[in-house]
Amino acid sequence: MKSLLVLSLAFFASSVLADVAQSVDIDKSFARAAIKQQRNSAAFMDITNKGSQSAVVYAKSPVANIVELHTHINDNGVMRMRKIKQIDLPAKKMVQLKPGGLHVMLLGLNRDLKPGDEIDVTLGFADGSEKSLKVPVQNMMMKMKKNMDGHKVDGSLPKLMNH
Repeated sequence: MKSLLVLSLAFFASSVLADVAQSVDIDKSFARAAIKQQRNSAAFMDITNKGSQSAVVYAKSPVANIVELHTHINDNGVMRMRKIKQIDLPAKKMVQLKPGGLHVMLLGLNRDLKPGDEIDVTLGFADGSEKSLKVPVQNMMMKMKKNMDGHKVDGSLPKLMNH
C-alpha cells in the first residue's frame, strides 16, 4: 500500500512538472546565421503561455558552449545586451523574443549556423519542465531586407493602390 502511495505521488508530481511546457506554444522561431569564427548567435521566437504565470529560467543548445537568456538595455543612450535570470511568461499572454529585445544568446559556437539549417534549442521553465524545439537558421540581412520590401529608400511608404 505504501509503495502504491509513493507511485501515485510520483505520477502526480511528474504531471504537474510537465504543466508549463505543455501549456506553452512556440511560433516564429529562428536563429541568426553565423560562422563559428563569429563565436556567437541568438535565437528568437514568440512564446504564448496558455496557462498560469511562469517563466523561462534557462535554455540550452548543443551548438553553443554557453546559452543564456538576454535582453537589451539603454545605458545612457547606448544599447547593451545583458544576461537575465528569467524571461517572465504572464498568464494567457504572448512574449516576443526578437532582435533588440529579449532573446536566447548562443555563446561560443561549436559549428557554423548556415541558412536553411535547423538547430536544437531546449527551454527550461520555472516548474522544472522543458520544451525542445527545432529552430530554423535564417540570414538576418535577408530577413531585414524582406521586412523592408515595400519601403522606399527615403523611408516613406509606397502609395496605396486605388480600386
